[in-house]
Amino acid sequence: MKLRPRLSIAVLAAALVAGCATQPQPLQGDYSPITPRMAVDSEMSGATVRWGGRVIQVEPKENRTCFEVLSTRLNANARPYWASDDTGGRFIACRNGFYDPAVFEAGREVTFTGRIAGYEDRQIGGYSYRFPMVEADVVYLWPVREQVDVITHPAPWPWWGWW
Repeated sequence: MKLRPRLSIAVLAAALVAGCATQPQPLQGDYSPITPRMAVDSEMSGATVRWGGRVIQVEPKENRTCFEVLSTRLNANARPYWASDDTGGRFIACRNGFYDPAVFEAGREVTFTGRIAGYEDRQIGGYSYRFPMVEADVVYLWPVREQVDVITHPAPWPWWGWW
């Protein structure tokens, strides 16, 4: 009899933790698992994707704004994952309207949903690079991550004393 209440509590706790790992509403849905690098290697126009990464530059145009992004894989929340330097190439995402480059500054994390609308060749330094172009339905700017160092208890170094 005592196992059932414990099991219920464990299941409830697992459900609460799983509820914390959901994606923001605008980013939910089913998307093709292809990466920008895979899209460059073969023609994938028309595929619906959810891609993200760090903003390299923002180009406001007359009626829309285009973002050049260094792609990375996304975590369970659809936020760009930056635990390593493993990137998935670059892509360009465009959306109607004005998105201020002062807000979407270089290095900010952003996730897009939309469809691959074609490709564009651009120069990166002296290198010619083929960018997949995403016609974005959603532009999701993530809050800046705060770096916090937590020290639970100091190490017993001689200059700190032993008290």
